[in-house]
Amino acid sequence: MHSLTIAWQMIKRTLGRKKGWISFVIIPCVVVTAAVALLGNEETTSVTIPYMNSDTGPAGKHLIEELSRTKEYIMKPISSEEELKQSIIRQKGKIGIMIPENFSEALLAGDTPTVELYELSSSEASFMVNTTVNGAIGRMGDAATIIRNDADKNQDPKDALENILNQTEKHQVEAVSTDMGLYAKPGLNNVTGFTLMFMMGLISSAVMLIVEDRRMRTMSRIFTAPVRSYQIALGNFLGSFALGALQVLFVLILTKYVLGYEYGIPFFMHFLILTAFMLVAMGIASTVAGTIRNPQNAGMLNSLIITPTCMLGGCFWPLSIMPDFLKKIANFIPQKWAIEAVETAASGGTLADIQLPLLILGLMAVILLGIGSVILRPSETSVNA
Repeated sequence: MHSLTIAWQMIKRTLGRKKGWISFVIIPCVVVTAAVALLGNEETTSVTIPYMNSDTGPAGKHLIEELSRTKEYIMKPISSEEELKQSIIRQKGKIGIMIPENFSEALLAGDTPTVELYELSSSEASFMVNTTVNGAIGRMGDAATIIRNDADKNQDPKDALENILNQTEKHQVEAVSTDMGLYAKPGLNNVTGFTLMFMMGLISSAVMLIVEDRRMRTMSRIFTAPVRSYQIALGNFLGSFALGALQVLFVLILTKYVLGYEYGIPFFMHFLILTAFMLVAMGIASTVAGTIRNPQNAGMLNSLIITPTCMLGGCFWPLSIMPDFLKKIANFIPQKWAIEAVETAASGGTLADIQLPLLILGLMAVILLGIGSVILRPSETSVNA
């Protein structure tokens, strides 16, 4: 009962003030929301393609129709070649297409006509457009070959080509892409990294709270009360755990159900992973608080612990781009194992598949909480006390 009272008082001290709600709930939710908006957007950027079709036959029309089938391509007709060039120069389009005159006739004659592409610089979008154009020209060339070899002498070759291309545009047989969920969605690594970084912010708040209690001798008075030491430790643990779990719950509900961001992970499993990481953060907080005697030094946590561990743990970039010796150091960073567990779960993994990362996070939490409980002494007041 005493432990619950201590835990409730800790929650009231933190969330009973406007500053506590801003620091623990509002700011983390806002930043994670921004991370989801910037890094978790799966929508493909549209590509504006200005074009000029000088061909009067069916081939030029078919080429434009094939490009229009791609929903990311915005086809914009242009009346002259000079206007087409100016559109690209002024960046009103990513890539321009110039279909020459007699394009259909050249295909029927067995030639390989060239479609001019205008671009300021090569990009993934221009490469895909170029591939689509060359593929369509190749298929039209095959159709023209069939017409030359087996054409009905009474039928105009252009009409025969148009009939074939009209049937082709129906796309009665086409491939269907199915997401089997074998890989984590793009951006999930960064979204998780920013979430963990702000969960690490619990460290600064908890350390400042403990240092303040030591300086004001509040901790000494608590330990002289008729309450057992384990009840005090348990109360502080339960209070910190409740605050952390509340922060995780708010962030997940906001991003998953309000913003509609689909992590690809069951809610309970995701909550379990982040809660395991939170226990490690609590252990780090108790350990650091036991070593800090000057309240002014608590501000150094950001530059000495939170930011470096987030960098080494892969919160801002993939671990694969880091040197080998840094990858070995990352094995001792809790963020690395939390991100690995999230990515495994998002790739279709079960609780059994993330057992190792959870066990490592649990072991880190036990060790750090144990060290913190040993070195955190109320009798050792701060230097300013």
